[in-house]
Amino acid sequence: MVEVVLDSVSKFFGDVKAVDGVSLKVLDKEFLTLLGPSGCGKTTTLRLIAGLEELSGGDIHIGDRKVNDLAPRDRNIAMVFQSYALYPHMSVFDNMAFPLKIRKVPKSELDKRVRESAELLGISELLKRKPKELSGGQRQRVALGRAIVRSPDVFLMDEPLSNLDAKMRVYMRAELKRLQKKLGTTLIYVTHDQVEAMTMSDRVAIMNDGKLQQLDIPETVYQHPNNIWVAGFIGSPAMNFFDCTFKSRDGGGLLDAGEFSIDVGPDVADIVRKSASGPEVILGIRPEDISVAKKRQPGSIEASVYVLEPIGDSVIVDANVGENLVKARADASFMAEIEEKVYLTFNQSKIHVFDKKQQTAIL
Repeated sequence: MVEVVLDSVSKFFGDVKAVDGVSLKVLDKEFLTLLGPSGCGKTTTLRLIAGLEELSGGDIHIGDRKVNDLAPRDRNIAMVFQSYALYPHMSVFDNMAFPLKIRKVPKSELDKRVRESAELLGISELLKRKPKELSGGQRQRVALGRAIVRSPDVFLMDEPLSNLDAKMRVYMRAELKRLQKKLGTTLIYVTHDQVEAMTMSDRVAIMNDGKLQQLDIPETVYQHPNNIWVAGFIGSPAMNFFDCTFKSRDGGGLLDAGEFSIDVGPDVADIVRKSASGPEVILGIRPEDISVAKKRQPGSIEASVYVLEPIGDSVIVDANVGENLVKARADASFMAEIEEKVYLTFNQSKIHVFDKKQQTAIL
């Protein structure tokens, strides 16, 4: 059983807090993704686990060992990089065998492990080729194979698919997820691509400014973000936000955004009253939870079309509501002219409410 535990892990570069007090547990055989924008600390966190950076504070355990002072080669981890890092003068076989050669693994065992890994990855016919003779997807498989032959306790992967074209990335996402489950190995994956994170991971650890913002299964991260930053980062197009004032009314309540208002029932109103630090809150709703119509509907909000963005299976309607630009997702057949009047209806069971001062989720 190999768990990876980070306890108040920090890394400072001078006055810059690259990783700031991160604590999390990666479960045995789990696929966990560190997700966040460039500069959020995710790659530095991975390098701390690998031993490629020295801790400024905290502890890291891999399995039953505290590894703070262990060299990378003694941590029994394998890392796959964005650049593949293949030796151009070596064949595929020799690239995959290299980590075993430096550990003086017997030749018969070395040959067996390389060929088994190559078969698992579907690259047996490439073993005699040089990296320059391979496609990007094939090079990525060789880099994975070089990691697999070592039989590590933990795989660490730093944006390994970012150099591939869009079609190959989609294919390799499925292959990586299948491979990890087949091998039954703990895997920690770094990406800034939320689609990769949401489709591949058992759990997602979302980071920003060196801090862990939320750690949960993909569905919960999407449906129940902890704070405004996570809510705005996860989802494409991003969640719509509106500054509101909460007003109690007839046992329920009203979210007054100025240009429009939303009635909420007693249950929602009671949660807001008890949890908000004041009357100023932020209403959030995702584009797919807003319906668009040409005729006024009960409880709808009048808007004017700013532009339509067809995306194949649907169309994103950008509409002006006063000074707010709202994005809604409509059927691909929806048509409207710029500045045409439309009516937006919010699915009230899908609204989010955040404390404006604390930036944390209330509902």
